[in-house]
Amino acid sequence: MEYIQEAIDTGQISGNGLFTKKCHKFLEERYGIKKALLTTSCTDALEMSSMLIGIKPEDEVIVPSFTFVSTALAFERQGAKIVFCDSRSDHPGIDEDLIERLITKRTKAIIPVHYAGMPCNMEKIMAVAEKHNLWVIEDAAMGFDSYYNNKPVGCIGHLGCFSFHETKNIQCGEGGSLAINNIKFAERAEIIWEKGTNRAQFFRGETNKYNWVDTGSSFLPSELNAAFLFAQLENVNTIQKKRKYIWDRYYAGLKSLAENGLFRLPENLKDKLINAHMFYIICRNKEERDTLIIHLKKNNISALFHYQCLHKSPYYKITQKTNISLPFAESYEKTLIRFPFYYELNDETIDIILDKIYSFYFEKHNSV
Repeated sequence: MEYIQEAIDTGQISGNGLFTKKCHKFLEERYGIKKALLTTSCTDALEMSSMLIGIKPEDEVIVPSFTFVSTALAFERQGAKIVFCDSRSDHPGIDEDLIERLITKRTKAIIPVHYAGMPCNMEKIMAVAEKHNLWVIEDAAMGFDSYYNNKPVGCIGHLGCFSFHETKNIQCGEGGSLAINNIKFAERAEIIWEKGTNRAQFFRGETNKYNWVDTGSSFLPSELNAAFLFAQLENVNTIQKKRKYIWDRYYAGLKSLAENGLFRLPENLKDKLINAHMFYIICRNKEERDTLIIHLKKNNISALFHYQCLHKSPYYKITQKTNISLPFAESYEKTLIRFPFYYELNDETIDIILDKIYSFYFEKHNSV
């Protein structure tokens, strides 16, 4: 609240002011981003990326099907053909081994999504991209402060996109950021960010006037959002420590049920370089997943499924007029369930949730 008041007192609450610059500096220094630009959402960051790499009609972009619509929409809006890739058998993220076989002469980019903050195999993806001269844009909406081989997620591909939506670890209600990891994009990104003008250069005194020089949009967040976000960024270590504690409590509490084959747990990465964005399990079938959700709801616990596969969406079927089968993505659509996960979640509440999950398998299925 102090930062928000300070932003108001500066007399400038539109974008690219005091706290926007503070956030940029923080992101660049902590994560080694060559240039960071705050946006009003991760969707905006993805849309900026599609403009920066010059997506044109009939270009093809490889995207996982098990993801939020923005991953595909940002490129479809520019006219790209979306080529959907299946998930891994052991994880809802994109199957890196399938990417190369989807590449054609029209392929322009690969968009890996770090589902639940679990990093994709970026070494393999970058090798495929380099071999075929493709751009890699990381959708790190859920991946902020996760690491792959000691490199921050979102900072490995040519461009990276973060979300600071209120459902994310670090948030400001609505917000995002574009990580420009290839410096060749830096100058044009700033122009696209400022409605296609060289306004930012003007305010730095680099030009005596500013003009409409390129395409773009109004991608800047308000200084009120930036002030809120900066306070969160300053507390990232505290927030992440608590979230990883919650993640470990869930994992330890459910391990015995998983060992009895009742469901699958997410991979427990020993190096703790995941950001603990969410905790989920993979049930044995859709009926059991749906029944468990109902059971928890009756006990005032909100547990949710997640994405509906984009390759099965009404929009894709109408526009592409094609049917494809992606068995692993489709299986996660039917069997994945997410449990309550937020900073204020305490041990007592976690114990209640775990108890009700156990009661479901003991009393209703007599499975243990």
